[in-house]
Amino acid sequence: MAGSVGLVSAAQTAEPVRLPKKVRVALWGLDGHTGEIVNPLPRYPDVELVAVQSANQAAATRFAKGKAHVYTDPIKMLDTEKPDLVAVCNNDGERAGAILEAAKRGLPVIAEKPLAIKRADFEQVRKLVEANHVKLGMLLPMRFDPPYLALKQIAESGELGDIIQISAQKSYKLGKRPEWQRRRDQYGSTILWIGIHMIDLMRWTSGREMKAASSFQSVAGNMGAGEMETSTTTSFLLDNGGTGTLHMDYCRPELAPSHGDDRLRLAGTKGVAEYMLATGVTLVSSKRKLEKIEALPPARSIFGEFLEFVYLGKPTSLPHSEIYRICEITMAAHDAAVTGKVISL
Repeated sequence: MAGSVGLVSAAQTAEPVRLPKKVRVALWGLDGHTGEIVNPLPRYPDVELVAVQSANQAAATRFAKGKAHVYTDPIKMLDTEKPDLVAVCNNDGERAGAILEAAKRGLPVIAEKPLAIKRADFEQVRKLVEANHVKLGMLLPMRFDPPYLALKQIAESGELGDIIQISAQKSYKLGKRPEWQRRRDQYGSTILWIGIHMIDLMRWTSGREMKAASSFQSVAGNMGAGEMETSTTTSFLLDNGGTGTLHMDYCRPELAPSHGDDRLRLAGTKGVAEYMLATGVTLVSSKRKLEKIEALPPARSIFGEFLEFVYLGKPTSLPHSEIYRICEITMAAHDAAVTGKVISL
């Protein structure tokens, strides 16, 4: 592609990353995206998964594969193993409690998103994390996917001009959902569980801030998903007077070629860049005709970045201030749907 954007296309290095000490990791829960924790481990020979916890002992045993100790009681796991780092992948309703237990012990903790489904629990987490000087990470791995890294680079190049409209989509196959996702007290909402990914990407790739949110959410369609919303729409007011929209559903049919169909479109005063699975990353602007961007940045690991942040002192793209802000915006979008009000941010 033309040189004005300058996307990186070099492959990610496979060289092992050495840390200054052995790091013993305990995994609390198997309800989240555990692959984000275990998949990068071959690159980090000093990191060992020493314990796996789940209320389902058989599931924990299968996951551990004889290489880690298995627990059903997470507190016993922390007290017995005394890990160096805790990875929290339990259900949404129990997440804040797990983070608080790690923070009480002063342990670095990387957790699924959101940090909490209730504002009071979120504020308690923030207060204790900061008081105990705990290093906190949150699993927003889509930031590290090549298409979204490319969109961010395009926006930062200035080729789109002032971004005044952002459109985003998440559409998934419903399939057979675990019981915790069918229960409001454990799931929270679809906005809280998957909306946070796209809310983060809308803000992060564009460089724009959200100032207000309005939402609707529904269990319409009698799809057998319990209390899990199968359709949501959120509108945002941006800090430059522009607008953003996020729509999500679990209506993708089983015959579709992929489980999900995520989309993100950045529209500016000088051009439009967007990503969808069917077309890849495309760009059209006052400087070029419509073009598919073939050279994408290399994929990265969010857990790898967190390890290097904690133990090598490297910068992180998700400092505490960013994590808290993303949670605040997402909770505001959820609250807007519950109350029927426009929520200022």
